[in-house]
Amino acid sequence: MTRRSAELRLESLLSVACDVIAERGLANTRTADVAEAAGVSQALVFYHFATKERLLSQAFAYAAEQDLARVDTLLGSGTAPLEKLKKILRFYVPSGGRSKSWTLWIDGWAEALRSPELEKVSRRLDLRWKEALTEVIAAGVTDGSFTCPDPGGAAWRIIALIDGLAVQVTVHERMVARRQVAEWVRLSTARELGLDPEHLA
Repeated sequence: MTRRSAELRLESLLSVACDVIAERGLANTRTADVAEAAGVSQALVFYHFATKERLLSQAFAYAAEQDLARVDTLLGSGTAPLEKLKKILRFYVPSGGRSKSWTLWIDGWAEALRSPELEKVSRRLDLRWKEALTEVIAAGVTDGSFTCPDPGGAAWRIIALIDGLAVQVTVHERMVARRQVAEWVRLSTARELGLDPEHLA
């Protein structure tokens, strides 16, 4: 197997693992389940990941990195901070229903309580989200778009609100309407950044 084909096989296994985890949950996913879904031997799964814990933590990281790659592209663009903020909020705020992305995040947080390897991965990825939002807020303060004495604190509070609402929307379907969630996030973010809420519409 060439290095390139090994990389492709690894990415394919991670993608399949994400689908299996989204369906079965991290706690109920076995390496045999991933191998069967991918149409490969369990030995090949262990060749790439060595342990079930490594497979689960890398699959979780793979899924989250797909989302974060889009945010990194946005941060590197020449878009104004206010437009970047609106795009991040549209992307991060739960869209309703049981999204695979939010299902994996919530499941990952729960399993991180018992898995040091998964806790390390989820902490790193969670911090990247907060750092990205902090960067956008700080840029907006610099160019005068936002009024915020503590961009880092504001980013943590905004994301904490979104995370909490995402749990409600994902775990308790139809308890809170998507439109209501988006409105609460918009109002809270506007207060944090000294904006008219209409600027985030």
